[in-house]
Amino acid sequence: MSSEPLLRARDLVKEFPVAGTAGLLRPARTFTAVDSVSFDLHAGRTLALVGESGSGKSTTARLAARLIDVTSGTVHLDGRDITALHGKDLLEVRRQIQVVFQDPFSSLNPRHTVERIVTAPLRYQKRPIPGGPRTVARALMERVGLDPDHVDRYPAQFSGGQAQRIGIARALAVSPRVLVCDEAVSALDVSVQAQIINLLRELQREEGFGCLFIAHDLAVVRQIATRVAVMTGGRVVESGDRDAVFDHPRHAYTRTLLAAVPRIRPEWDARRRANTSGATA
Repeated sequence: MSSEPLLRARDLVKEFPVAGTAGLLRPARTFTAVDSVSFDLHAGRTLALVGESGSGKSTTARLAARLIDVTSGTVHLDGRDITALHGKDLLEVRRQIQVVFQDPFSSLNPRHTVERIVTAPLRYQKRPIPGGPRTVARALMERVGLDPDHVDRYPAQFSGGQAQRIGIARALAVSPRVLVCDEAVSALDVSVQAQIINLLRELQREEGFGCLFIAHDLAVVRQIATRVAVMTGGRVVESGDRDAVFDHPRHAYTRTLLAAVPRIRPEWDARRRANTSGATA
């Protein structure tokens, strides 16, 4: 693995105006959703941003993917500042950073066939489609574990887990360097979550992309993350290697999140209690 990060964010800040607070002689008040957030993401690795709803993790992901503009701070992709890019330069960044959204059905056009959906990024990017859209769509369907003969079906004809696989296939169509998964498994049943996580890990081994994984479920995060950054109130309060954060949490908020994880493995709970008692002794 290269020592240089694939994606680097530094001091990200995002402020939103508060509706109804502007006056004739005064500017609108602002709400700071992301406050001085920094992180590194390496190729072939997964960084999980975790925290409760409203912690700022999804807004941070959208800033990193250039879906929304920063108020201040910088985002670098392969050492290049992408924070203020526009036009063709931003279009190329959009190819390299793809997003898998939380609700697959709301992110897939219900009027389009799977073939049209998964090849849409290629058309949007004006990239060649070797062998034609149907050939490419069938290959993408097979890569994500779906029947390639179903390329003529519509999203409503698939289950939630299958629809999310279609969303992943669409993201893979342009061979991204970074895959942003914004709560990509939170709407799925537990057994289906495990299948999607295994698929993402397998694809990452094959493709080598970096994955920015947004989640509030620490049990899911432990299965997929290489590193973890814990957010609350728009700030990162703790970050580190996955096992270090899980087994030796330093911040009280991290310990609170871990305490809410269902006790599936007793040894995790024993380590947590030992670490907590040692920290308060």
